Amino acid sequence: MEQFLDFLANIPWWSWILIALLLVVVWDVFLQKKHTINHNFPLVGHLRYWLESIGPEMRQYFVANNREELPFNRIERGWIYASAKKENNYEGFGTDRDIYAHQHIFVKNAMIGYQMPSGHPNIENPYFLPCAKVIGAYNKRKKPYRPASVINISAMSFGSLSAAAVEAMNTGVKKSQAYHNTGEGGLSPYHKQGGDVIFHFGTGYFGVRSREGNFSMEKMKILVDENPCIKAIEIKLSQGAKPGKGGVLPGAKISPEIAKIRGVAVGKDVLSPATHRAFSSIPELLDLIESIADETGLPVGIKAAIGKLDQWEELADLMKKSGKGPDFITVDGGEGGTGAAPPSFADHVSLPWVYGFASVYKIFKEKDLADRIVFIGSGKLGFPAKAAMAFAMGIDCINVAREAMMSIGCIQAQICHTNRCPAGVATQSKWLQNGINVPLKSDRLSQYFKTFRKEFLEITHAAGYEHPCQFTMNDIQVNVDDDYLSSDLETVYKYKKTKVPFTSVQEFYDCNFLGGKTNVEKTP
Repeated sequence: MEQFLDFLANIPWWSWILIALLLVVVWDVFLQKKHTINHNFPLVGHLRYWLESIGPEMRQYFVANNREELPFNRIERGWIYASAKKENNYEGFGTDRDIYAHQHIFVKNAMIGYQMPSGHPNIENPYFLPCAKVIGAYNKRKKPYRPASVINISAMSFGSLSAAAVEAMNTGVKKSQAYHNTGEGGLSPYHKQGGDVIFHFGTGYFGVRSREGNFSMEKMKILVDENPCIKAIEIKLSQGAKPGKGGVLPGAKISPEIAKIRGVAVGKDVLSPATHRAFSSIPELLDLIESIADETGLPVGIKAAIGKLDQWEELADLMKKSGKGPDFITVDGGEGGTGAAPPSFADHVSLPWVYGFASVYKIFKEKDLADRIVFIGSGKLGFPAKAAMAFAMGIDCINVAREAMMSIGCIQAQICHTNRCPAGVATQSKWLQNGINVPLKSDRLSQYFKTFRKEFLEITHAAGYEHPCQFTMNDIQVNVDDDYLSSDLETVYKYKKTKVPFTSVQEFYDCNFLGGKTNVEKTP
């Protein structure tokens, strides 16, 4: 035995490398049966798979130009990173964007821009930009709510995002007076850091789920009563990443903490159906909205990606007839988002945001319902010029998901579905998420929101307006095609935005329903 150990100790290091490579060759050629390339080209085949695995990173950093990547190009990501860090987010020597490209946005500036009078709220606070409408005002809800920020965090649940990421985001919205949508994973302790919360639930009813997997009104009432941070409730009908598709949460991912928050059993697979059990028709949906609003006193809205319009027509007709309905509608773009989905869904099912929103808004406008609803847009709108277009089309607030993730460190690795997010944002790995410095990242999300609002206000003032709600469809021009060249939004989408009542930003500042105040959790 001693001689054998001495023999092993005397083997040169390079011989060990050759032995290891020989073992790989034996494995590839004689034992493994899954990979033809590895069998036919041992060793080299592994190099091929490794190069393929790092292909996205190689293209991102060395191959793609500044405007080429999707879903967010280098210029867009760079603007978010610089804004979040309070660094120089300008560009010099003119734009490198092709301003004649299809759907390029032009904001029409006024000859003489808007000049703030002395004492204007934005002189003291250049970041103050609240929603022009009060959610729940028309339906006379007991607890109406005016979002204190026009940019907020879209639905992303604890489970898809890490605890550290959710905590950083909620602390960040507290600092920037925005709100935080929980996503359908339930209200976690990490959502309760003082920021306003929109409680969101889908077909799995996580957080308000009975033992049988149905919606529980009793649990909803207890949740709202014990958590004054919840300012409104959102029912998810579908999402841009995978409209009309359910999902399975594998039992291996359900920790005791996640099980408690979602109201499910530890270690057992949980099914999220493609459709709701609490309702199966538009009248039943309206009844559920009114029941939740009556029991909780909170505004209630719906979220959906847009496809067929017949049921939206039915909803509008019932709202017109009954005088009731959702207090807000969140329109999600088919561009997809943080939710993992098959390419067939992500690439082809549901309309992109600009087409989907235009189609739905026209329905409610034609029936004189647009002024009753707060419209929220979600679909790569986290940039001031895109937000100007959205507000000109009829949006009152925007929600951002991936943009918020990037502000706290996401590098667009596009492996959210693998639990291996290198930035610690979209993973449950304790090691990876330990890299997130919550106080620092919360400051960066807050600063991104503040910078966004400041620049959005500057664009608004350049167009001659005091608040973005005053944008009309004639204020934005887009390139259409080589024959049609460019035209304003009204000509392209064939409707006029319903005018939003507006007096002054000072009125919003003095509003009793203005959000953004520090929330203190109620002791049970």
